[in-house]
Amino acid sequence: MISLLGNYYNQGAQRKQELLNSCAVLGIPDSRITIVDHKKLPDDPKAEWSVSLVSSVIVQHMRAHSFNMVLTFDGSGVSGHANHTAIHKAVSHLAFTGQVPNDCCLLSLVTVGLLRKYVSFLELPFSWLLPSCLRCIIGSQGYRRAKIAMFCHRSQLLWFRYLYITFSRYMFVNTFQVIPQGPKNLKVY
Repeated sequence: MISLLGNYYNQGAQRKQELLNSCAVLGIPDSRITIVDHKKLPDDPKAEWSVSLVSSVIVQHMRAHSFNMVLTFDGSGVSGHANHTAIHKAVSHLAFTGQVPNDCCLLSLVTVGLLRKYVSFLELPFSWLLPSCLRCIIGSQGYRRAKIAMFCHRSQLLWFRYLYITFSRYMFVNTFQVIPQGPKNLKVY
């Protein structure tokens, strides 16, 4: 997992600890987490990030841990958050330029419309019937664990996050599409 420090409201240290606590609940060890604190990558929903800079951070992490799969946001960033869409652009750039290891699959989380997003587990039949490369569906025990992990992010628990935790389909089902990869070792003259 790779994440930013999350210092939008000058809560970087607190949000870092919240992220580590949340990952612990999900069974992700600290050794598999990279938290980036880069002045050119501010935690700001309006900031435009450099695709090449984000790409270099991601590819370094991929190579350091020999991942065979990368899950990221799609071009809509689930919520339209500029930082989320920048991550998708960076991963897509890596794919297009052939910088992804041969055995690594790139998948992007499918953004759904507002109605589908907030019908909770009732959205499951739609996700099952619509084309998708990967579907992740969690049961009641998985939901409880995800809920506990979300509650670890105390500094971000605004009123609408409680609605998200209770009603969002992303707490129950996630669908992914493959990010197509370009040719490897492409030389442009």
